[in-house]
Amino acid sequence: MLNRDVFKAMAHPVRRDILKRLREGPRTAGELAIHYDMSKPSLSSPFSVLKEVDLIFARRDGNHIYYNLNLTVADEVLTMVMDLFGIEKET
Repeated sequence: MLNRDVFKAMAHPVRRDILKRLREGPRTAGELAIHYDMSKPSLSSPFSVLKEVDLIFARRDGNHIYYNLNLTVADEVLTMVMDLFGIEKET
């Protein structure tokens, strides 16, 4: 069950943009950092918040960590918002 922390995590524009970019597929911190006026280490905070509420997960491949959108949780959030506004979800 989702809690308010998921919506708090999505409240920040950088975290929302990270989620949007991860819709395209897994990305490393370096690949994401070029889109923000932040250093790669500074992105660890948004990643931590998103991982804490299971919106993203990390996978290590050698020296690289790839961040992935957790589609199960993202779908649950989308369904909840659509239900809130009375929008039928297409199957």
